[in-house]
Amino acid sequence: MAEKQKSKFKKIIAVLGPGLITGAADDDPSGIVTYTQAGAQFGLGQLWTILFTLPFLIALQEICGRIGIVTRKGLSALIKENYSKKLLYVIVFLLLIANTINLGTDIGAMAAVSRLFIKAPFEVFAILFFAIILLLEIFLPYRKYAKVLKWLTVSLFAYLITGFIVVGHWGDILRATFLPNLQLNFQFIFLVLGVIGTTISPYLFFWQASEEVEEEESYFAKEHRLPKVSRKMIANMRLDTFLGMIFSNIASWFMIITGSEVLHANGIFQITNAAQAASALQPLVRSFPHSGAIASALFAIGVIGTGLLAIPIFAASSSYAIAEIAGWKEGLNKKFGQARGFYGVIIFGTLVGLLLNFFGVNPMRALVYTAVINGIISVPMIVVILLISNNKNIMGEYTSGFWSNFLAVIALLGMAAGALSFLAYAIK
Repeated sequence: MAEKQKSKFKKIIAVLGPGLITGAADDDPSGIVTYTQAGAQFGLGQLWTILFTLPFLIALQEICGRIGIVTRKGLSALIKENYSKKLLYVIVFLLLIANTINLGTDIGAMAAVSRLFIKAPFEVFAILFFAIILLLEIFLPYRKYAKVLKWLTVSLFAYLITGFIVVGHWGDILRATFLPNLQLNFQFIFLVLGVIGTTISPYLFFWQASEEVEEEESYFAKEHRLPKVSRKMIANMRLDTFLGMIFSNIASWFMIITGSEVLHANGIFQITNAAQAASALQPLVRSFPHSGAIASALFAIGVIGTGLLAIPIFAASSSYAIAEIAGWKEGLNKKFGQARGFYGVIIFGTLVGLLLNFFGVNPMRALVYTAVINGIISVPMIVVILLISNNKNIMGEYTSGFWSNFLAVIALLGMAAGALSFLAYAIK
């Protein structure tokens, strides 16, 4: 019996890949700060958004993964081949804007948390992380990099443990999770859109599809043949995606809880610096000497770990899109000399993101605004994903079924309503 359970566990571990990495990258520095800000500002009032977004997140990422497996192409290449160039350029332009801003704010967050320990100039840390990320992404083979990325997800467990320590009223937590609390004011809608935008983000769609293709190419390099598309392959991708998104949203749920129970309960309603955000983890180490410093270290590890995980994904998803338009060789499994254009876009995009940090914007506040931008830009991208996944000429027998379409359409309508409400309040 024990051997059977061990064998099942090994099989599950074996299928974990793009879905798990995508799920963990979803809780990037922007996500960590946005979820914590939601808890700090509104207590448990936005906890329901995590449960609300979960089925839609799983459905959309499953669709993107299925598109990648069946077509062996990324989203940009499919739009280029099957739809108008105008649509292609609009979608890729929106992706580049979202990714560059995400990338820049995450570099800024990593630099800001580093200054909790070493009082070097902010710009020095930003440049240092810029260099580290590029070196890892360009010179470390994809398979090794993917293994490293999986282990960086461990840093998110600090929020789960802290949540169990600080919560004394699980009845209230469960009520707030299952019973939506809606407030019709600008700040509430702004942050709801931010939470949804940092959960369902444009780069995740492109990354998931492209990485399923890259997984197949890695298989080809090893076995000298492409794997046959099968129901089993789709099922493995679905399990990987399901587990990755569940992991992501459980971590997000606990981030809102810790923000509520540690910050909101103590009169801190706005996160304006890294030290405030770090204090959400202080209950985890309260019994230790120098608990503030230890909490800051845990927060820094989480931000830097997820930043190292997410920033290469922002840069690579942009690069996949551009390379597919230009017809360049692409892929993180290729060496720099084999895909100069692909890596050139990664370098340029990361550099532009770095430069955004030299305009004096508060990095903690910028992370929340980035999440809101994601929420708005995701809307037209979901439309394109629906078009591709229901096109029999592209997907053959693997077009989306009723539930995939139903959940994707509800996600589209919900995010469109959120974006329009935000814009209506912003114009007032």
